Amino acid sequence: MLFVDLALARRLEAAEAQAGVECAATLSRLRPESAAAAERIAGGAAVFAGVSSPLTQAMGLGLDGPVVEAEVERLEGFFRSRGDAARVEVCPFAHATLVELFGRHGYRVAEFSNVLVRPLSRSESWPAAPADIQIEPVGPPDSDLWARTVAQGFAEHFPATPELVEIMTIFCHRPTTKCFLARIKGEPVGGASLSLHEGVAGVYGASTLPAFRNRGVQTALLHARMAAAAAAGYDLAMTSALPGSASQRNIERQDFRVVYTRSKFIREWA
Repeated sequence: MLFVDLALARRLEAAEAQAGVECAATLSRLRPESAAAAERIAGGAAVFAGVSSPLTQAMGLGLDGPVVEAEVERLEGFFRSRGDAARVEVCPFAHATLVELFGRHGYRVAEFSNVLVRPLSRSESWPAAPADIQIEPVGPPDSDLWARTVAQGFAEHFPATPELVEIMTIFCHRPTTKCFLARIKGEPVGGASLSLHEGVAGVYGASTLPAFRNRGVQTALLHARMAAAAAAGYDLAMTSALPGSASQRNIERQDFRVVYTRSKFIREWA
């Protein structure tokens, strides 16, 4: 039985915040003109990776105790000075002062997401992928192929935008991320990433090209990532999904369970 408490929330949110910080550092290294940046605030981190980028947000705030007005003002200054709204993923274990201050500052809730967790063990066995699916770790020579394949899987039936490809490229070049590519008869059909931080293995960035869906690609990618994390001694796998989504249903079939629901707070400038 996994007991959900503040200590667990701190582990999970610290892993998320560190992933965001590393994404900003990676983007800054790959494209210095991006002005990507990260700043530690109120026990968490604010990340800027471009205006309206899905990576631009704050995470992990308020888990170390009360939050004061000056920290919220610093948070807002970080985003406002870069021309973007303040967006903050808030864990329900965050101190009540954080939400109280957001109320005073005119924030609204824009979205909810469920955080799901599954224990990992080296002793657990993992099903082999279907015979026609090959899962392989991605090395530097295939990083661009991985980024284009996963981005196209998310883009559905239209060409992936350069912005989406860049986000996947960031994932593939993060120092604590392992990426996996799925092939069928040698053809790239999907991919996924594994983000590693202090015993927590984040399973994110997974997609399959539309023509190859419903053939077990995503399940094979998930098993490969969990097996790799368990073999490396990681004891928890985590991910997030929109409440009631197909993604949540699929991940719950692999023994993940919802541990809490985050709220995304946003403040836009007039």
